[in-house]
Amino acid sequence: MKSKKIIIVLIILIIILGGVLAYVFLTDKDDKKLDSNTNNSSDKETLSPLEKKVNEKLESMSLEEKIGQMLIISYRSGEMDDTLKSALVNNKPGGFILFAENFTTYEKTLNLIKSIKETADIPMFMSVDQEGGTVQRLKSLSDVQATKIPAMFDVGKTGDSDIAYQVGGVIGEELKVFGINVDFAPVLDIVESRNQSFIGSRSFGTTADLVSQMGIKLGKGLEDKGVIPVYKHFPGHGSTTTDSHYDLPVINKTKDELMEKELIPFKKAIGEGADIIMIGHLAIPKITNDKTPASLSKVLITDLLKTELNYQGLVVTDALNMGALTNNYKESEIYEMAINAGVDLLLMPKSSTSAMSSIKASIASGKITEDQINNSVRKILTLKYSKLTEDNYLDKSYLASSEHKKIIEKISVN
Repeated sequence: MKSKKIIIVLIILIIILGGVLAYVFLTDKDDKKLDSNTNNSSDKETLSPLEKKVNEKLESMSLEEKIGQMLIISYRSGEMDDTLKSALVNNKPGGFILFAENFTTYEKTLNLIKSIKETADIPMFMSVDQEGGTVQRLKSLSDVQATKIPAMFDVGKTGDSDIAYQVGGVIGEELKVFGINVDFAPVLDIVESRNQSFIGSRSFGTTADLVSQMGIKLGKGLEDKGVIPVYKHFPGHGSTTTDSHYDLPVINKTKDELMEKELIPFKKAIGEGADIIMIGHLAIPKITNDKTPASLSKVLITDLLKTELNYQGLVVTDALNMGALTNNYKESEIYEMAINAGVDLLLMPKSSTSAMSSIKASIASGKITEDQINNSVRKILTLKYSKLTEDNYLDKSYLASSEHKKIIEKISVN
């Protein structure tokens, strides 16, 4: 009888203990759930308004719209037509690059740019190559004159970085007359001499210090006028005579050699907060162990530029229709390799429609992941929503103004 009572007591104790343990477990689980919800809520509350805006937009976008944001297209015409409008409306490219053919009269050019922008619900990178010297598109205007910008080699010869800053301001103001917000300049390539390089007088000079000082100051001049500078052509195009428009330049230098010279201006630009860096179509076999162009190389873009040099901004290719690529790769290979290498913006694909189709097919087959697209688009939206907040157009009186001419007169042109 006594043993029976003991057994009953033990059973009761076990039941009580089980209940206590169950209560503790469930309470702890609820607390953790509450903590988790609180943390999630806290995480959301700590996001900046910009981050919230980017997240909301990204979540609402279709795959096609995301891919479109990675494309900067061109169209050699002075006015909007059905072909251009179809590409803009159907593929929603993130940017447009203007060439000489797009600059006709002041009114027609302004109307073209405004009509392109009106097709987009996300601000567009409206871009141009306005370097100075042999590369300046605004000189094609027929009824108004823009300031004639001297070659950067001549700007570099002044040795005065304040003059470089002022030249950047001149270019920036004249681009803002047309609402252009991205300039594919300055060139950070270092040349051996003015005449012994494909880059030639487009470079500021022959030393890393000079090119760094002048290039970064010119970029700051652009930026302070509301134009995003694009530093080019990483990892350095100055020591080759080969024109990548037609063939693939090969740079026979080691990484250490590049670090001692060619990469210095880019490292300094990164330190100054460069938003966009352009990758050149040039091979560096002593780094990659093959002749993969830098613009398609994960070793040079992700490993060197992004990881080793800690670059956080956008990476844009040089034009994808250049012979250095098209002579050696299929269209689909170019997009796949560029995106997998770490590129965010694809400049001048063969067409926005074929690029869209090709990239979607690569995602469907697993050759590109949608996460890669999302990462690039997040960065694109962040830059657009932080820097392209206003779309002001300056009066055309800024073109070749007396103030601009006085700045340019400080530079001796040879």
